[in-house]
Amino acid sequence: MSDAFEARGDLSPANLSDEQQPQGPVDASAFAALGLAPELVAAVADLGFSQPTAVQARVMPLAIKAEGAERYADLMVSSQTGSGKTAAFLLPVLHTLIQQQTARAEAERAERERLVAEAVARGEAPPKAPKRQNPLLPRNFKAATPGALVLCPTRELAQQVAHDAIDLVRHCRGLRIASVVGGMPYQLQIAKLQNADLVVATPGRLLDLQRSMQLKLDQVQFLVVDEADRMLDLGFSDDLAEINALTAQRRQTMMFSATFAPRIQQLAMRVMHDNGKHVQKVQIDSPQEQHANIKQVLFWADNADHKRKLLDHWLRDASINQAIVFASTQIECDGLATELQQAGFAAVALHGALSQGLRNRRLMALRNGQVQILVATDVAARGIDVPTITHVFNFGLPMKAEDYTHRIGRTGRAGRDGLAVTFAEFRDRRRIGDIEAYTQQRFKPEVVPGLEPRERPPQADRFGGRGRGGERFGGRGGNDRFGGDRRGAPPRGPRFENRDSAPRFDPRGGDRSDAPRFDPRGGDRFDAPRADRAPRQDTRFDPRFEGRPAPARGFNDRGAAAPRGGFNDRPARAGARPSGFGDRPAFNDRPRRGR
Repeated sequence: MSDAFEARGDLSPANLSDEQQPQGPVDASAFAALGLAPELVAAVADLGFSQPTAVQARVMPLAIKAEGAERYADLMVSSQTGSGKTAAFLLPVLHTLIQQQTARAEAERAERERLVAEAVARGEAPPKAPKRQNPLLPRNFKAATPGALVLCPTRELAQQVAHDAIDLVRHCRGLRIASVVGGMPYQLQIAKLQNADLVVATPGRLLDLQRSMQLKLDQVQFLVVDEADRMLDLGFSDDLAEINALTAQRRQTMMFSATFAPRIQQLAMRVMHDNGKHVQKVQIDSPQEQHANIKQVLFWADNADHKRKLLDHWLRDASINQAIVFASTQIECDGLATELQQAGFAAVALHGALSQGLRNRRLMALRNGQVQILVATDVAARGIDVPTITHVFNFGLPMKAEDYTHRIGRTGRAGRDGLAVTFAEFRDRRRIGDIEAYTQQRFKPEVVPGLEPRERPPQADRFGGRGRGGERFGGRGGNDRFGGDRRGAPPRGPRFENRDSAPRFDPRGGDRSDAPRFDPRGGDRFDAPRADRAPRQDTRFDPRFEGRPAPARGFNDRGAAAPRGGFNDRPARAGARPSGFGDRPAFNDRPRRGR
């Protein structure tokens, strides 16, 4: 399982040591007390879980329709990475689908019994059951009509959620799960969509199949938007609006996000019933809460080469089982992976420019232990669940502070301890300050003996906290020009205070406070007040001059000037032809000397 139960840890036999193997059957009565179907309770027990996490205990009773309730509750849930939110929406949706499937089977059985009884009463042979067609044959393909839809921002997250759902329906007969993501063959996905009850998809490929009439969304009853904040970051706002219109008949909407940011609330108001009037908000833990089992350290570096040396030092630590190195760009990701391979590490790159088949193979190699180091962009920050990842390295800082929490959440899973190491240059002090402000915890800078930075690290007491510059521009500094530390120099005073009385710089030396200021607009009134200056003559075109000659204008507007011939007002030489650019001679109009 991935983060379906990740807060409690993945206790499946494949991920446990001999002494951690569960003794005897697991008691999952706590899940049964939440009202789940027996098939789901048995699947949870097989996976080795006995107690629901906090988000599961809060969300599942609200998501399941209570007896006598008029409608399903729309939910907006904020939960941190690794809290078990995947199972929090999968279990209620699967429970309702199982109930509806059981009700349909009973109705079909009652209808057949009625037809048999009527045939016997008439003395006829009972009617035969219709022959079941193989839905996997291309000639029997028909448009899929799922009852539940889960939207994910990335392909890796969608495939992981679909894998979790398949694990949960192992005891459910006739309940099919399908995954629809980009980069995969259309014919293969169309075959998997046949008779699918729950579809986990990314918005782009889902709409492609809907427009080609291979998928119908008019029977979707439950819509789940996972990682809604990441959806907006990737530009899926228009796709979400279209899916919202195609599933307008749904009965329940659940939205999961890391925060309740204003843009997320605006999105919820658009997709919830009655503009979110009856939506229920559930906030389990804020993203600022620290990962208790993840140690976070910071190393300052002088430049990119210094960061590579620090990374090489850390990757040679024997305590590393598997690690993820996060890069800022795809080019940096490929370059780091190549350098690590040349250094003898089992490393591969993962980013959005790779084909989906290659991404799947590399993720599978990571899960199987064939790859020790995965160099990835933020495409891998969500949806990767490999319990053996012990270290996460932030070689390139994330663009958004909240992505940092998702990055480090790839380690410390399944009840294990993790280590998150961040390498930052001094020019990145502002991003480090944003991360500290978002997580509400300070980094503790450390150094590697022999690889200490040559430049002085930013000090919190001198630059207003978290190394974010001095007094200028509100402490949001970078280098000296924009309010930084000027490489150890004392901070400057207020920039715009008593400006007129400050001595002016003169390259000839000395304090020439009494020297007149230069006025680029011309004239002899250097230090005269603006109100006393003579108004400049406007020589630009004015329709009021129509019918009479307009004042001549030169290259600028400093009053009337002699007529100019274009870009250059030098007099033309005698006998020169016009060149088209004023009165300068043409390029080849010089008299040629006789030989």
